[in-house]
Amino acid sequence: MQNILKKIKSIYPLKEQQLNQLLELMEKIELPKGRLVIHTGRVEKSVFFIEKGIARAFCEGPESQITFWFGMEGDLLFSYNSYINGLPGYESIELLENSTLYEIKTAALEVLFQQDAAFANWGRKLAELELIKSEACFIGRLFKTASERYADLLRDNPALIQRIQLGYIASYLGVTQVTLSRIRAELRA
Repeated sequence: MQNILKKIKSIYPLKEQQLNQLLELMEKIELPKGRLVIHTGRVEKSVFFIEKGIARAFCEGPESQITFWFGMEGDLLFSYNSYINGLPGYESIELLENSTLYEIKTAALEVLFQQDAAFANWGRKLAELELIKSEACFIGRLFKTASERYADLLRDNPALIQRIQLGYIASYLGVTQVTLSRIRAELRA
């Protein structure tokens, strides 16, 4: 549970008793590669922390799935629209490896948020940090080339590149696998 504790503590400082309260609400689950944890069009009722494994978030495009996010150990899996608005999400999240997750029900989080300002601040900070990551991704897609975005991914998450199929990375970058191969060759040269 080392990755989860590190993530929780990095979001907002909680006292030991509060941290234990949060951990008591979590259920450890082991899920196989290929499992959808979050489903498009559903109101998701849980938040998941990745202890071990890799995941990708994607939307269905007109001709193929479009990957827009990767997560690994320490990251969270949740539908923004479900978590914030209680509405169906627009994304699906698939596990790319056999994974160990810790699940916490959104309703249980809401109770904590209402009972204790520290938990409410933790939840607010979580949403803010995730928003900043989404904004950086969005801006990167608008103003950076696929080569620059690949270089960023390689710099920020080199282990991720080794563990993800090239087709998903190409989708994330908005290029074909042939173009991705060219980008990789250029960066090695």
